[in-house]
Amino acid sequence: MERKVFNLGDIVRMKKQHPCGSYNWEVARMGADIKIKCQGCGRIVMLSRSDFERKLVRVIEKNQSLPENKA
Repeated sequence: MERKVFNLGDIVRMKKQHPCGSYNWEVARMGADIKIKCQGCGRIVMLSRSDFERKLVRVIEKNQSLPENKA
């Protein structure tokens, strides 16, 4: 299975809905853990990279201000 590509500042859609009603999150920090910010209420959540990649459906909007990672 192909790895999903995402970068800092991207807006992503997750499988499960947040209690506020939003499915969309902004990637706020990347590393061994991924920090995401809810686009509905602003809540910040940290997930392990493996949990995040498993729960990620797709990247909705790419961050245009950062250069793409060519890895």
